[in-house]
Amino acid sequence: MTILSAVAQAERRRILERTNEGRQEARLKGIRFGRKRIIDRNSVLALHQQGTGATDIARRLSIARSTVYKILEDESRVNLSKI
Repeated sequence: MTILSAVAQAERRRILERTNEGRQEARLKGIRFGRKRIIDRNSVLALHQQGTGATDIARRLSIARSTVYKILEDESRVNLSKI
């Protein structure tokens, strides 16, 4: 039983190594991983510039209010770093 366990662990390590190598090569080729963004940051910022509140922006764009706040906070950080 111990021998089978050791073989299984070694095989698992090899699989992980090959997978990670493939992911690195894909990244070098410009392939992106993960979920695609569905939120248009510019829409959030435009509505905010018009004076629309975060709750209303979230409802109009069907996104979480916390997401609206994150976008607005990120934008204010970017603007502060430009000063």
